[in-house]
Amino acid sequence: MPLTGRLSYVEISLIHGGKTMAGNMENGGGRRGSRWRIAAWTGAALILLVPLVAMQFTDEVVWDVADFVFAGALLFGAGLTYELVARKAGNIAYRAAVGVAVAAALILVWVNGAVGIIGNEGNPANLMYFGVLAVGIIGALIARFQHNGMARTLFATALAQALVPVIALTIKVTSWGAAGVFGVLVLNAFFVMLFVVSALLFRKAARGGPERGAV
Repeated sequence: MPLTGRLSYVEISLIHGGKTMAGNMENGGGRRGSRWRIAAWTGAALILLVPLVAMQFTDEVVWDVADFVFAGALLFGAGLTYELVARKAGNIAYRAAVGVAVAAALILVWVNGAVGIIGNEGNPANLMYFGVLAVGIIGALIARFQHNGMARTLFATALAQALVPVIALTIKVTSWGAAGVFGVLVLNAFFVMLFVVSALLFRKAARGGPERGAV
């Protein structure tokens, strides 16, 4: 066989082998992603079972059909949001950032809707937290879910979250609930931390690869 023919055969073999390896890696990543998705949706279903089981043992937990519908819609919306955004991800850091941001938003809405953060759920001051979510949603749409834009958006969301109790103190809110001002500040700090962690993960994702998060 001529030398050029042998070289061509080697090149074709290398190309074919590279494609096979890439395909195997892609399939392996897909299987891992599927397992994570199944685990996430199973976890969401188990969360809905917690109050149902608790109602069988205590009178402190009283949920009606509307409560379960609200919780189910909230969990489904959070899961769907993660699926739609994370599938655009270019790396693990981006997926983790989306997961933290969605989890923070889910917990914020759940706590605020169930018992309220400032005082009780009927306190008008709690409406400011929907403004926090609006900052995140509008910022994500403007950034088109790109890594750097999402990092700036989550930093802005963390700032908005931190400003809520400051504004509440400025307008002299009197009903702070059993937790008091200190408890509200601690809870707000927890959400600020989650949004900042998400922002840092988006920044890490931006350093780790091209902007594949755009839609």
